[in-house]
Amino acid sequence: MPKELEPGSHESPDDSSSPAHTLELLCHLDDTAHGSVACVVWEPTGDGRRVISLADSHILLWDLQESSSQAVLAGSASLEGKGQLKFTSGRWSPHHTCTQVATANDTTIRGWDTRSMSQIYCIENAHGQLVRDLDFNPNKQYYLASCGDDCKVKFWDTRNVTEPVKTLEEHSHWVWSVRYNHSHDQLVLTGSSDSRVILSNMVSISSEPFGHLVDDDDLSDQEERRPEEKSQEPPQDSVIATYEEHEDSVYAVDWSSADPWLFASLSYDGRLVINRVPRALKYHILL
Repeated sequence: MPKELEPGSHESPDDSSSPAHTLELLCHLDDTAHGSVACVVWEPTGDGRRVISLADSHILLWDLQESSSQAVLAGSASLEGKGQLKFTSGRWSPHHTCTQVATANDTTIRGWDTRSMSQIYCIENAHGQLVRDLDFNPNKQYYLASCGDDCKVKFWDTRNVTEPVKTLEEHSHWVWSVRYNHSHDQLVLTGSSDSRVILSNMVSISSEPFGHLVDDDDLSDQEERRPEEKSQEPPQDSVIATYEEHEDSVYAVDWSSADPWLFASLSYDGRLVINRVPRALKYHILL
């Protein structure tokens, strides 16, 4: 991107008087020989030089070298089996020093080790129909969310993939997108072609299943005189809110990278809707 548009610059990107900027082409992924590209994923951390692309039945690891305008293919692997197998989506895990990638093809979810480009786990029939999207819990390693055409959202522990840890069945049509909140991983967004966006509170499988744990030593005398609060059960998983501003299939949902309480959704008719987490829940999580 041009330096004038980078954060901290004085020029406003929406200033109508500013000249049109052109993007500088840094690198080209020449993977046309492998088929049509379904997904391209950046390495979550690091210097931004490694990229995974999924093309038909191939998973390709690219090294974007600064000295060259052509990306170097650093590793690859292929799906093996009957029929024309094709990847539909993939996510790069931020854990395990960024050595694991999860992919979806048809109803199967697979895990890959980027060092050897070999398969490390496989969840066959993860969904009853096509798997549409995946996302890793940013704060709890081994936990992966998936969604698909069976109208379900499932949460997996990749150490034991025989059964999902949790299943949500709130949507009435294909679920296209699932996203964990980057900071508060109990907040999970899903978007579906039932035209709805659902915000769920999956606190039981989050990194803080009992909220913020407080030692008795930290409580004041006044707080200690309320035993009924100590005996409260841990918070339960629930749907926080259902957003119905869209009139067509919701294909994508995502959280803001700058504000943990802000999220956006995009539907087939081109409508972009930006919403906030309800204030009451925000303060409940923080306090």
